[in-house]
Amino acid sequence: MQLITPPAASRRSFLGTTGGLSAVAVAMLAGKEALAQGMGGDMSKDVSILNVALGLEHEAINAYQLGATSGLLQPGPLKVAVLFQSQHKGHRDALIATINKLGGKPVAEKTLAQYAAELHANTLKNQTDVLELATRLELGAVNAYLGVIPAFGNRDLAKVAGRLAADETMHYTALLGALGRPLPNDALSFGA
Repeated sequence: MQLITPPAASRRSFLGTTGGLSAVAVAMLAGKEALAQGMGGDMSKDVSILNVALGLEHEAINAYQLGATSGLLQPGPLKVAVLFQSQHKGHRDALIATINKLGGKPVAEKTLAQYAAELHANTLKNQTDVLELATRLELGAVNAYLGVIPAFGNRDLAKVAGRLAADETMHYTALLGALGRPLPNDALSFGA
């Protein structure tokens, strides 16, 4: 089985270049526009950060599409892949709405063929390969979203990033189970 190199660099760059979203951006992402009003500030940095997150959500949606249409997944894992893809679509939609509210332009989704090339989909030979790719992408997402939480002093704002991280953690944990792998042994396994 050939290992697929995950796009960890893009997730690391999300953490390394963002420094966290502003309170305004997270409030709007959470649908709390009243909280966002009056906070002001330059939104261009937030739009850029949100677009990196949106790009990662586009990648996840397409990775699940590649897995779902590969013919390699059994009915149970296929059903879960479609569910997880729908949750990533919800994340995408929230990010797009927030970027639009901030006056930005959402980053465009690439073609499925581009994602297939970037994710080395041609190396997926069986269900395990597909699940391993999804597991690595989900772990990257967990760590990316957890990485922005400390930037927020307001608990409501940190909660939004935590909710996104919780979805990704649920996906990661379910995929570990599907692979027959144990849960992480160490405490504080995520966000490092």
